[in-house]
Amino acid sequence: MKGFDAIILGGGAAGLMCAIESGRRGRRVAILERSERIGKKILISGGGRCNFTNLYCRPEDFLSGNPHFCKSALARYGPADFIELVEKHGIAYHEKTLGQLFCDHSAREIVDMLNEECCRAGVQIFLNVQVRAVARSAAGFSVLTHDDEFCAPALVVATGGLSVPKMGATGLGYEIARQFGVAVRECRPALVPLTFSAQDCKQYCHLAGISAGVIASCGPQQFREKMLITHRGLSGPAILQVSSYWKPPEAIIIDLAPGHEVITPLQQARGHRDMQMARSALREVLPARFADRWLEANTPLGWTNHDLSELERRLHHWSVLPAGTEGYAKAEVTAGGVDTDELSAKTMESRRVPGLFFIGEVVDVTGHLGGFNFQWAWASGFCAGNAV
Repeated sequence: MKGFDAIILGGGAAGLMCAIESGRRGRRVAILERSERIGKKILISGGGRCNFTNLYCRPEDFLSGNPHFCKSALARYGPADFIELVEKHGIAYHEKTLGQLFCDHSAREIVDMLNEECCRAGVQIFLNVQVRAVARSAAGFSVLTHDDEFCAPALVVATGGLSVPKMGATGLGYEIARQFGVAVRECRPALVPLTFSAQDCKQYCHLAGISAGVIASCGPQQFREKMLITHRGLSGPAILQVSSYWKPPEAIIIDLAPGHEVITPLQQARGHRDMQMARSALREVLPARFADRWLEANTPLGWTNHDLSELERRLHHWSVLPAGTEGYAKAEVTAGGVDTDELSAKTMESRRVPGLFFIGEVVDVTGHLGGFNFQWAWASGFCAGNAV
């Protein structure tokens, strides 16, 4: 039996940050990681350069059953705090669009930094650990693995969500929550490509690889970024963002020419109004092949002023009814998770089970694309690490 002050299940972003903060406070900490190395999801993030935070991180950039829950953690540990750590280790980084910060070289630098900080804090990391059972007694928690039993008065669940199962994602965190009577909100893939219906796929999927700047909307949420046509549907930042809010049988609305009047000016044009004129106008704002295909699928009934106005409206209000998503295999994160009403916003500790903490993606807090989910991992890990 191995005794510690805190056991952390999961060696990802949140778990590592929690371990570092707890170890700095003199706690004896064990990380139990089921994979052969820590930080596997960090390594593949941001195209291998890790979009580790966002300069403009705000509570409004997160989706949760309780939109106020994340405020406390984000206020206690913000982007500047993590940037300070990055700079302390001499890691070169740069800003891309919309405040996104990436490593100049490799995401490996972030993992190495976290590993070094764990070593300095005296954290013990156990790899290739398969959790068989978790139990609680008056003395605290025990975690039974294939080879050992770990015991501690505090247990931190940082097991992540269901996204990217090939990286080892499981539902263990949700199972532990339910085991101890902690409510879990329905989970679903988020930041995920959407799939076309059979009819839409027939019309557009041969255009795979074509992208355009759009505004994608779902209800009141809208995102102005790139849209990408795939072999199965739609992707790109605008679609990934709106996917976190989409639920069947809703449609998503896409403005294909934000800020432009494309068809309406043809009402003033002299000469014959026809498809060729409309095609030329559309090609000014959309890739030619996509412009041609979309116009063929939305050919107006005639060429009166009313018909042209209706075509303009459709261009800015293209309604797409997705057949579904690409699922957890292609999702960047999991929406839903451990109900925030069950947790302390300051410490991430369960309100009903003292000593039990949930942090990171396993919690019902999902960030927008662009470094927000990593910032939630750092912030929630920091809060728990200062409480265990």
